[in-house]
Amino acid sequence: MKKNLSILGSTGSIGIQTLQVVQNEPEKFEVLALSAWKNIELLKEQIVKFKPKFAVVKDDKSAKELINKFDHKINCHILYGEYGLNKISTLANVDSVVVAITGMGALKPTMEAINAKKQICLANKEIIVSAGEIITKKAQENGVNIIPIDSEHSGIFQCLEHRWHYDNIEKVFITASGGPFYHLKESALENVSIEEALNHPNWKMGKKVSIDSATLMNKGLEVIEAHWLFNIPLHKIEVIIHPQSFIHALIQYDDGSMVAQLSYHDMRIPIHFALCYPQRVKNSLPRINLEKIGQLTFKKFDSKRFPSVELCYETLRQGGTLPTVLNAANEVAVNAFLNKGLKFNNIIKIVSLAVEQHQNILNPNINDIIEQDREARKLAEKICKENI
Repeated sequence: MKKNLSILGSTGSIGIQTLQVVQNEPEKFEVLALSAWKNIELLKEQIVKFKPKFAVVKDDKSAKELINKFDHKINCHILYGEYGLNKISTLANVDSVVVAITGMGALKPTMEAINAKKQICLANKEIIVSAGEIITKKAQENGVNIIPIDSEHSGIFQCLEHRWHYDNIEKVFITASGGPFYHLKESALENVSIEEALNHPNWKMGKKVSIDSATLMNKGLEVIEAHWLFNIPLHKIEVIIHPQSFIHALIQYDDGSMVAQLSYHDMRIPIHFALCYPQRVKNSLPRINLEKIGQLTFKKFDSKRFPSVELCYETLRQGGTLPTVLNAANEVAVNAFLNKGLKFNNIIKIVSLAVEQHQNILNPNINDIIEQDREARKLAEKICKENI
């Protein structure tokens, strides 16, 4: 029987790769709904190819633009805005919702999908960083599986699968390639270009995630995400440098055993795992050739040179709305860098200043998180202007 999918963010990097997996295995998956924000032309092509029943765009203007691109009537309902995203996240015959939207815009449709008891294939770090406790609690209450698409968390998920004995875990290692600048001296980071920062040595990713990988903020966010997704105490989670990016996660148990998850650095592999879960299904994606690799190496992570990870640890230790502020300020600072208004080495400075200036709210609800996300963006934009 085919799995029916709703893909939020189908024109982004993860969305495109998800559809590649679907296209390669049409007997296993059916696309019922797609959504896009800006890339209307690509969405039109996806509608033609995958024939979803629903498509969602940003607003009424974008909906009219999409409809006008077809010279004939199509069997696809065009919706827009938050209503549209919530609608396709809760369709009665959808089995899994792929959350591939970046940013906090994914929060409400994800919560709606969880309330509708849909399996979540999650590629969005931001909502777990900002509202992880609320999301995971709601998923547990509704008996909903959250299957991470991120390679490291997919690795942890697979290492822990059927052996979720947390008392026996000594350490969870999240691997990091180090990004494009780990070998550089701190003084050399001041003048790196946008093109250099986007040029990840191993992975093909979207712009925002690529910059996060360059600042190593990506790893800090992954630490927070791992804490909430797997209920692992923060002191048991550690980042380690693994330049080859073939090992994605390792679990150290208290009997001296270590379990690792390895796969080729191709995002379609964790996507395929998430779409097929709980089954493991054969595919034709790249395999690791151990003889060709030869060596797998590791290095201690240098938190002084890349303070973003320790900043994430500290915000989670303090809790409340601080992780929300961290995430929001980081998005603003990354956008300022990509728009050529901010130097690369000022990105984490902006985030740190926003966190320092925030009046923390403990035990926040969803409305608190949404409000503080909005306020943090205003604050970060102000700080950015002062540092440009």
